[in-house]
Amino acid sequence: MEAIFDFVKKLVDNLDSFGFPFLIFFIGVLEFSFGLYKRKWPKNERWVDITCFAAPILVLRPIFAYVALHFLPVLLPGLANVFAWVPFFWGCIIIAVADDLTQYWYHRLHHQVPWLWRFHRTHHSASYMGMAMASRQNAIYTLFFSQIYLTLALVYLGLGIPAIVVRAIKSTITTLAHSSIPWDKPFYKYKVLHPLAWILERTISTPATHHAHHAATTDDGVGYYKGNFGNMFFLWDIIFGTALISRQYPKTYGISHYEADPWYAQLLWPIFKSNVEGSELAPNGPMVRIDPVETQTVSINANNHIQDASALFAQAKQ
Repeated sequence: MEAIFDFVKKLVDNLDSFGFPFLIFFIGVLEFSFGLYKRKWPKNERWVDITCFAAPILVLRPIFAYVALHFLPVLLPGLANVFAWVPFFWGCIIIAVADDLTQYWYHRLHHQVPWLWRFHRTHHSASYMGMAMASRQNAIYTLFFSQIYLTLALVYLGLGIPAIVVRAIKSTITTLAHSSIPWDKPFYKYKVLHPLAWILERTISTPATHHAHHAATTDDGVGYYKGNFGNMFFLWDIIFGTALISRQYPKTYGISHYEADPWYAQLLWPIFKSNVEGSELAPNGPMVRIDPVETQTVSINANNHIQDASALFAQAKQ
């Protein structure tokens, strides 16, 4: 039994260092093979994706490690490994719920609170979907990931191995949900798989549900960037009423008024600002830009309502 436990521990220890990078490489090869990035990956977007992928590994992870090693012993003195007695399975449940539920609300707030939107905007600016989108974030948005510090605290308290396992599972789910590979389509195509599809799409993020969150519009009944906030678990959207399940894929992605803000502004706003006039990342730019098309539509609708009201008023006078 001890030999089996040692084997499992070694396997878990290597999940983060070997397993996930291999998965990223494999998905990347598939996406390039299917032509995802052909004519869709201009130089500026390439810099944004590559920098956002590398920065957390080279810069942010050392910062998080420093916090764990130097601050947690001060903030939680004498509590190191106090939860080491928790069984592995329950440790995974604690980590998964604490990490993903916290991220759900962190993510949701950045869509619903206007002044927070610009920190999250980078994640939605690309006009394509691919595995690179999973890590495409403003560095400050990532630095203040609330769930990271909660998970670090739980690791310090003794849930280290469960945290590694959950991280590997969550990274796999979120990467596949952002990928251009529609691995969930067979579940919708074949009737025998429909019961499994019903459970799957209400439990974890799938390409269909998460691609909807990255759609450029909500007018088609498929896109839903005002919901579908779940990262690993789509269950949070079901519970909190922010879910839209259409089993379809959006025709367009990104931000309709996006004009290729420089990679450095997308990565480090508000330290560096965009040179695109009128951008949400530009100096004195709006917190949330309203599309001229939307404004025009609202204006037309308003004029129609005024005309209708005037006609009714005239009829009433007669």
